[in-house]
Amino acid sequence: MSTSTVPPAAISVVGIGADGWDGLPARSRRVLGAAEVLIGGVRQLDLLPADECPGERIAWPSPLRPAVPGLLAAHEGRAVAVLASGDPTFYGIGRTLAETVGAERLDVLPHPSSVSYACARLGWAGETVETVSLVGRPLAGLSAALHDGRRLLVLSADGSTPGEVAGLLREKGFGGTRMRVLEQLGSDRERTVDATAETWPRTGSADPLNVPVDPLNVIALDLVRSPDAPRLGAVPGLPDEAYEHDGQLTKRYVRAATLAALAPAPGELLWDIGGGSGSIGIEWMRTHRSCRAVAVEKNPARAARIARNAEALGVPALRVVTAAAPDGLAALPTPDAIFVGGGLTAPGLLEACWAALPAGGRLVANTVTLESEALLARWYGEHGGELVRLAVAQAVPVGGFTGWRQAMPVTQWSVTKAGAGA
Repeated sequence: MSTSTVPPAAISVVGIGADGWDGLPARSRRVLGAAEVLIGGVRQLDLLPADECPGERIAWPSPLRPAVPGLLAAHEGRAVAVLASGDPTFYGIGRTLAETVGAERLDVLPHPSSVSYACARLGWAGETVETVSLVGRPLAGLSAALHDGRRLLVLSADGSTPGEVAGLLREKGFGGTRMRVLEQLGSDRERTVDATAETWPRTGSADPLNVPVDPLNVIALDLVRSPDAPRLGAVPGLPDEAYEHDGQLTKRYVRAATLAALAPAPGELLWDIGGGSGSIGIEWMRTHRSCRAVAVEKNPARAARIARNAEALGVPALRVVTAAAPDGLAALPTPDAIFVGGGLTAPGLLEACWAALPAGGRLVANTVTLESEALLARWYGEHGGELVRLAVAQAVPVGGFTGWRQAMPVTQWSVTKAGAGA
């Protein structure tokens, strides 16, 4: 015997461009015309002719995401169409709706995105261009994508975004970058403003043509780094000088080896315990924009420093918890990997980390003291993994000659948890 229920009505999600109603395909027009409820931004709703789309119009409230479940529930059973800019699933409302009501309830009708239009106007190959959205996201997140010679598309929040981007580029040593601001893409009001980050005005919202920037714009960047600006690579092992620190910093070569042992993958979450200056969590997140990290640091001054370093190095979403471990770990989400860079001998710390780690999760711990080394040796004996000693020496002047200066050796234990009972 089986039972079935009538599935909830689908929610139509219709992409619309700056060309409005005239640029919509026939199916999108039919859906919007038949909708009993039309939900979208004020600008998007204004693009629909009242005679063609007679449904009830509702503008999104602010903040948007918390309002979505209640708003959709209030109109359950009615034909609902949600308007989105361009492609709803590309940095659009489509993701929020899928996470809220389930992707199976959505009937998505995409329109060319602003990125597609921009690449078409510029002659850029879309698959080679990185896109960064600053819509509802901090400007600092752009920093991690700055690499000499790369092309970058930035989705603007409003007309002030180009000026903010130019300021960041100048600050990071990319003042020679060519900036093209493409406005109202797809409409008959398209305009492109061409300048460099250095020549973009420092104040006000006017562009180099002394005309206000349209709020609907995309910024195309041909990145050029100044020769005297620090070069920050795309792999772990940034220069120590990239960090603000008080001496509590996992040094460059040990940091690179530590990240290799942690083996970050897209979407994974790291606990960085005893964060110090935040370098491990920061470089974990820089490996892929979907990587997440929580830095746990009991010293308030160092916790604040971690946050500043994360913003300066382009990962402002790094979460900083000011607490001592293991007590500060209790409410954290389940990690994919854990790094312990300090406080190894705190009672119950390794036990708490091991208990929190799921099967397949990785644990890496570094130490320079004999007491902590003995602890790691015991855990290595019980759980296996790899126990290595990392020794780094640097060439330094010795009178009129050159010799080696040995840094303190670091003992590192790394292990993958084999199963729930391991």
